[in-house]
Amino acid sequence: MRDLHNNLTPLRLISPNAATTDNTAWVSQIVDRQGFESLEMVLNIGSLADADATFTVLAEHGDQSNLSDAAPIADADLLGTEALAGFTFADDNSVRKIGYVGPKRYVRVTVTPVNNIAAAYVSGVALLGHPNVAPTSNPPA
Repeated sequence: MRDLHNNLTPLRLISPNAATTDNTAWVSQIVDRQGFESLEMVLNIGSLADADATFTVLAEHGDQSNLSDAAPIADADLLGTEALAGFTFADDNSVRKIGYVGPKRYVRVTVTPVNNIAAAYVSGVALLGHPNVAPTSNPPA
């Protein structure tokens, strides 16, 4: 069956905000995977005004709900790469994704700009899939 709606829970990852005009990193919400077997993190890239800025992505996971035990995710536990999820000033109005297939319960991403002295807009959504119990609630709980 092609029912994605009842087998998916979207969560806020990085909230839409006013433009970032410096090299302050965006640290996502911590995603709790309990009850779901898959996770895709989607970055929404808006206008990037700087002419030489780059944005790297770091994915971390852990067992503590506050991620006090956060560790970088091994490449084997990712679908796609952090490099492919990264972007530059030339990637205005695009989308990036990175999937997680590792064993840890809690996951987050950090997007770190370099040479960003103008306006940059980034937001993100976490998509939890393959729920242990379906259908998932709407609106998401």
